Amino acid sequence: MGRVVQVPERAQRIISLVPSQTELLYDLGLGERVVGITKFCVHPETWFSSKHRVGGTKKVDMDKVRALKPDLIIGNKEENERKDIEELAKEFPVWLSDVRDLPSALDMIARVGELTGTQLQAADIVTRIEQGFADLRPLDPPRTVAYFIWREPYMVAGHGTFVNDMLARCGLVNVFDEGDARYPEITAQDLAEADPDTILLSSEPYPFKQKHFAELNMICPGTPVRIVDGELFSWYGSRLLHSPAYFNGLVG
Repeated sequence: MGRVVQVPERAQRIISLVPSQTELLYDLGLGERVVGITKFCVHPETWFSSKHRVGGTKKVDMDKVRALKPDLIIGNKEENERKDIEELAKEFPVWLSDVRDLPSALDMIARVGELTGTQLQAADIVTRIEQGFADLRPLDPPRTVAYFIWREPYMVAGHGTFVNDMLARCGLVNVFDEGDARYPEITAQDLAEADPDTILLSSEPYPFKQKHFAELNMICPGTPVRIVDGELFSWYGSRLLHSPAYFNGLVG
């Protein structure tokens, strides 16, 4: 991203502003060195119930951050608001990831390992994730899909998203992988015209339930609709250790 960040050689007071990267810090064994997380950092549960929370990914509580006196803040270009990051960067070292696909996720894991002095642990996680995806068996022939992340208005994963890359690795062709919109709003007519073979409803950020199947079946009669684990499609940290096995079960 072209930013230069001066970081202590061994940061002792780390704040994570991204749920998937918080879980990675836990799996890197950073323990007490992580002093703050967001209210959406639900994994691991032990940290969620015990660590200081500094607001959300989109609305950081600056006073709570200052009170924790961090020597490193870890965020993400897409998940965090630019104004929050710019304000934080005036006072603290702020390192941002920019993850769009599996290679950039693995690069992020390795870089966080370098930042925190846990290179060996990070390299082990990267190797295990690579092996898992090497064993992934994509659908053949591929099947078209629409991946919903929101309702009222309908929003789907689009071009250039991490979800889009995960779908492709499953042998699923995203019918909304076009244009520049990463998470486009779509209408019922858009969905009907795209006519995907399958409709996937993410378990997050919108809490889709089975009751929403009927309204989509009214738009695309006969098209299978299913809820999928959004964390395994969109969390780009160490949760990727579990994604390939889930994907194999999904498309098998």
